[in-house]
Amino acid sequence: MRAPRGGPHRVSAQREVTGVVDGVDYYELLGVGRDASPAEIKSAYRSLARTMHPDAGGTAGTFRLLREAYETLNDPRLRAEYDEGEPDTDEEESAPPPQPPPPRTRRPGTTRYRQGGRTRGFGEDPGFTAPAPRMALQTIPWWDRVHADEPILCVPRRGPGHAPGLGALATAALLLLALPLGILSGPVLIAWLVLLAAALGAVVVLSRRYQAAARTDRAFTAEFGGRQVHGRAGQETDELGERLTEDLLSRYLTRMPGARVFHGLAWPESVFADVHHAVLCGRRLVLVESKLWLPGHYTAGRDGTLWRNGNRFRGGGSRLAESVAAYRELLPEVEVRGVLIVYPSRWGEVTTGEATGVPVPPMTPEQFVREVGDWLAVDPCTVDRDVVRTVHGQVVSA
Repeated sequence: MRAPRGGPHRVSAQREVTGVVDGVDYYELLGVGRDASPAEIKSAYRSLARTMHPDAGGTAGTFRLLREAYETLNDPRLRAEYDEGEPDTDEEESAPPPQPPPPRTRRPGTTRYRQGGRTRGFGEDPGFTAPAPRMALQTIPWWDRVHADEPILCVPRRGPGHAPGLGALATAALLLLALPLGILSGPVLIAWLVLLAAALGAVVVLSRRYQAAARTDRAFTAEFGGRQVHGRAGQETDELGERLTEDLLSRYLTRMPGARVFHGLAWPESVFADVHHAVLCGRRLVLVESKLWLPGHYTAGRDGTLWRNGNRFRGGGSRLAESVAAYRELLPEVEVRGVLIVYPSRWGEVTTGEATGVPVPPMTPEQFVREVGDWLAVDPCTVDRDVVRTVHGQVVSA
């Protein structure tokens, strides 16, 4: 939907902004002055979000508008363009280094994705619906290296391990056998008694540790069971991309026995779903945002700038870089990365560039399964109980 040219504080009608309602002033919506600092804008957003979020009784449409207002005013470049109210087109941007030419648009009936049910109007076709992506298993490089029925390894280990316990038992047994042989007398007998007491004490201590570890394992199993998927993807009509990714992760990534998939996560100290999805395997965590954008070739610069067909992309924003930073601070011992999965919002094909060296790269669903799946499959059977609890504690969706 386009906003009218209503003065210096309105976005030009020539600029396409997703979800903007006619006549809404972002500053008035957030309740801040036009000279408000980034900290004041962020504070105002968080305060309003607590009452306007659908989980708190607000409406999905109003909350989306609030998010769009915050994302625009929180970005210095977008805020300047919003204040100026000047046209914002791809053609006005200088191009980055040469990119591959955009793919030719496929004819209806040959595209791999369709979309339906969304309400946002940025370049959409009302007759376009999107089924979930399907991949040939032989095209997934890590698929045959991983077996879904392999046992998982829970870490950190709570028990002492088998070797100490067996050693203590063996020592106690040998000491007990020495007495009937009649080789103990005088000072030797005293030493024997001391050693036997030490061995039996070690057996008791190790036995208690085994029992404590078993209780810990039972508590973790009772809390999480064997579930690999936690939370639910967005259920609103304009959250089709999230549901497509939900299906994608369940269909392919759960082949790894140690993989745990989470939907709808909050940032630390937040109560709202700031992250669409996360996949944890061992001590590697990937955060995911799902986007339905115009067909074309998407790349990202090392500074996180998004480009489409060689021009700076204006069709949508992302907060994933902030999410990655927040989770790296929350889980310093875990490798955290972020990925934007892009689906086409109308007839046509989405392609993406190389992800190497890019902080938050755009990827097609197939590219995500191949590349990120291969990254997670380095340790496919390990479940870090402490990290699982921490990430699960951030899930806000039922």
